[in-house]
Amino acid sequence: VYPVTKHGIFQLLSGWADGAEYVTQCPIQLGNSYTYRFNITGQEGTLWWHAHSSWLRATVHGALIIYPRSNSSKPHPYPFPTPYKEVPILLGEWWNDNVIDVVKEANDVGTTPHMSNAFTINGKVGDLYECSEHDMYILKVVPGKTYLLRIINVGVNLELFFKIANHTLTVVAIDASYTNRYVTDIIVIAPGQSIDVLFTSNQSVDSYYMAAHAYISVPREPVFKRTTTRGIIVYEGSTSMTPVTVDIPENDNHVAHKFFTSLTSLVDGPHWVPVPLHVDEHMFITIGLNSQLCESGNGTCKGPLGLRDSASMNRQSFVLPQTLSMLQAFFYGVSGIYTTDFPDYPVVKFNYTDLSLSSNQSLLIATKGTKVKKLKYNDVVQIVFQNTVLIENENHPIHLHGFNFHVLAQDFGIYNPHRDQKKFNLVNPQIRNTIGVPTAGWAVIRFQANNPGLWLMHCHLDMHMLWGLATAFEVENGPTSSSTLPPPPKDLPKCSMPDDISNSSETSRVISISYPNVSEERKKY
Repeated sequence: VYPVTKHGIFQLLSGWADGAEYVTQCPIQLGNSYTYRFNITGQEGTLWWHAHSSWLRATVHGALIIYPRSNSSKPHPYPFPTPYKEVPILLGEWWNDNVIDVVKEANDVGTTPHMSNAFTINGKVGDLYECSEHDMYILKVVPGKTYLLRIINVGVNLELFFKIANHTLTVVAIDASYTNRYVTDIIVIAPGQSIDVLFTSNQSVDSYYMAAHAYISVPREPVFKRTTTRGIIVYEGSTSMTPVTVDIPENDNHVAHKFFTSLTSLVDGPHWVPVPLHVDEHMFITIGLNSQLCESGNGTCKGPLGLRDSASMNRQSFVLPQTLSMLQAFFYGVSGIYTTDFPDYPVVKFNYTDLSLSSNQSLLIATKGTKVKKLKYNDVVQIVFQNTVLIENENHPIHLHGFNFHVLAQDFGIYNPHRDQKKFNLVNPQIRNTIGVPTAGWAVIRFQANNPGLWLMHCHLDMHMLWGLATAFEVENGPTSSSTLPPPPKDLPKCSMPDDISNSSETSRVISISYPNVSEERKKY
């Protein structure tokens, strides 16, 4: 049974409830259950929950809305005018096939799984697909009222443009962090991200399309099937049978970059955190696609150059363990589950944005392993993410579990510290948990490691995560009991031995781990 992550929840001292498969827990065994217990501290806004196993989050997901604490004058005291109504808008993807079969079929031959058959708005595919004319999400509104739309990209592999015909949207929060108000007629949202916008029904009484379409940061071959999902906003009193149409771009990097770089945090707003001005750990991490040698019978796969598709950070392609969760290994001091030698800088340096190198086989093969970066409690970490053009040049949404981070700057090209540090916003940078690193570009983030445990950092395009575009941080315990990870709950799931490791019967495949170097106090847990 799949584990479920509470995407964006800090899980302060409750890493056992984070829900990342084989990182903070093993899968829940058939017939068993696991209760997630955690407090929400210092957060309010729009987040979400989803399955964190293979592509199961395609349909196993939902909004997780944290309201401000009420006071005597307002039920929900927001740092903006109280909306007339709040509406979750979940933008998703739909496959006509079982997504697990889709992944398996592609993995068997080492290539990319086929893209989704449709996009959805709140589970409805809209009227532009076969047999879907009446499968429309409809939002009825009162003229002259302001609505808070809590928009979440719950999709698996594609970033999206979202727009409402003839209306503007005012961004007031991203990833459950308040922003300065930003007025726009279009938003861009990556898988894993949330955006709260104010929408006012201030146009003539009529009906209007809302639409979501893939943001393709680079033209694909074969060309991605151009599909759009549409819903309808219907003004009270409207008799129109033909909604006002909406135009939406597809691969407009300029529009996307303008949106992503125009957002700033609301200084002194609820739960605002200033940028740490000192840095303890500097990292420069290249991200992108790679290859690995094919293990099939004839030695040929269907990825580029007859190799198997892969992905990496700093040419280290991440492999999840199977015998014990990484957080258990951290807590009990068990060796052999992961190593703490993830490199701070690229192992091999090259011209990261040179398209002529995209098929250079000497650069394509990435090392497989389970390498993490070790941090001291309260370390301030600055990471430069450098996108590469190996195999395919595209925007990658990188998500960090357990923390928010400040986005100091982002741009196209190769990061140059002497030139680009001048672009850093140290006053009111946006605060996120998922950052879309620009195609053939870079982004710089900074965060404080004030949460002990094992925290995954990965591309939120699920095909890339499965290929290895990930790493993790091991954050040491602090000096006090209030900065030390508590023991695991008694119902924490146990791992079962994968079929390719054990040939024993199903009933005997639950692993029992011995901990020869663990104190008697911890053994009892």
